[in-house]
Amino acid sequence: MTAILAGLKVIDCGSFIAAPVAGTMMADFGADVIKIEPPGTGDAYRHVFRSLGMPKSDKNYAWLLDNRSKRGLALNLASPEGQAVVHRLVKEADVFITNQPLAVRKKLGIDHERLAALNDRLIYASFTGYGETGDEAAKPGFDLTAYWARSGLMDQVVPNAGATPARALSGMGDHPSGVSLFSAIMLALYQRERTGRGDHVGSSLIANGMWANGVWTQAALCGAEFLPRPPREQSYNALACYYRCRDGGWLLLALVNEDKHFPVLVKCLGREELAADPRFADRAARSKNSRDLIAALDAAFATRDSADWRTLFHANGLVFEPVANMAQVASDKQALDTGVLLPFEGDSLMTISSPFFVASATKTAPRKPPELGEHSEQILREAGYDDVAIAELREKKTVA
Repeated sequence: MTAILAGLKVIDCGSFIAAPVAGTMMADFGADVIKIEPPGTGDAYRHVFRSLGMPKSDKNYAWLLDNRSKRGLALNLASPEGQAVVHRLVKEADVFITNQPLAVRKKLGIDHERLAALNDRLIYASFTGYGETGDEAAKPGFDLTAYWARSGLMDQVVPNAGATPARALSGMGDHPSGVSLFSAIMLALYQRERTGRGDHVGSSLIANGMWANGVWTQAALCGAEFLPRPPREQSYNALACYYRCRDGGWLLLALVNEDKHFPVLVKCLGREELAADPRFADRAARSKNSRDLIAALDAAFATRDSADWRTLFHANGLVFEPVANMAQVASDKQALDTGVLLPFEGDSLMTISSPFFVASATKTAPRKPPELGEHSEQILREAGYDDVAIAELREKKTVA
């Protein structure tokens, strides 16, 4: 079966995560994605996995995930010759992706005005930290700053009011933001089918961060009063709380249908008397006496291991999840069964699929990401460069 995006040519002239992963998702569905990097050290994201505090591995896991299934071109865009190469590629491209700062785009000859003049069918997809207008358009931003801190998430996702602001994980904002950019690209391609013309689409970390924190942000826009988050032991709802089991594992309850599920829960826990306790007789009573109920449930959960509770809760239709550690995430059977986790082509090493499917289409098997400049000569030949021209570009260190 032909992949949906087979035949589309995409140039990924981005760095790090949010913009390049939009190209990765296009490659998942068959697009030919060319990753452009500067000669020498390449995209700085290649080296992030070695940073202090990152998980230690001999595999470049960040690069494997976010640049799989692409072809690599090492090109010096600071030179006129390098810009001439990208301009030639753009003439035959469908999509150009970048998250270079606005001023850098002009300096490198890859701004929208320049490239749209070369190809009126081009979808130019740009990504920024803070948008492309306004006082902060030129301000550099990462997901930790523009997405996580600026959106209010860092302040609100804490165990209780007054706690130290929560720290995000690498790429936690970039990956969902990349889905937004992918969506914008696909809308523009759909529009091009109707009009025959390309367009400029984009997204930003500040937009995605506020969208992710949308319920709280909309509340603020409505002038809502925000209640300080209490400690876990004082939560307003004992049936939407998490509990430590005998083995140290945590289970999170999400019993929305309280009247139905509260008697089932306490029966599973061997504390059926709680259902008859007037302090917990209905939703209002349970909310008023949530501290007492949490204390009672804490004592009950501590009597058995998390695996025991998981088996019992699942058999009785309760809504819950274990708070998974990373070893459990990497071996999640449901994720494997549904193709959320899948192997690289010709390898047992697993990766994470893009987070959506099309029933009538097969995604392309993920391929390992390119080494720096791995496909430079192949790409140049496809663009019409002959041996002499390629040798000259190499001699000038325009291409590596």
